[in-house]
Amino acid sequence: MVFPDTSFLCGLYVPQSTSARAIDFMRLQPTALEVSSLLLYEFRQSVQFQVFRQTRDRTRGYPPAVAQAALAALQSDLKAGALHLAAVDWADVHQRAERLSLQYTRREGHRAMDILHVATALHLGATEFLTFDANQKELAKAEGLVVRV
Repeated sequence: MVFPDTSFLCGLYVPQSTSARAIDFMRLQPTALEVSSLLLYEFRQSVQFQVFRQTRDRTRGYPPAVAQAALAALQSDLKAGALHLAAVDWADVHQRAERLSLQYTRREGHRAMDILHVATALHLGATEFLTFDANQKELAKAEGLVVRV
């Protein structure tokens, strides 16, 4: 089972330097990617925040049309079954996240959302983790997940 993080979804749905790799991965992926409601929330929030950033500084973020296209493509993939919303026991995820935080954060500086995504992948029994985030990649690898893309 394969679980992506927000950086993968951003590469998949918003044109950027990682997009070709994300799109190529999805073309070859034979099964749906498992996603959590938290992952979807973080992606959607990030898209909205990027629009906000551009309203304050045209050199940052991206315009509403890019955001609308990204959110529509995400919704389309959910409806088509390319992404599957997994049932998650959040109490178990939080317990796993607490362990990961205690074990790794002081030494390696992991952020809360990164820890929660890795904990969710572990909770769901994922064997592979998709990320373009170097720090999160190290956390996932340390927990035995095969990191791709």
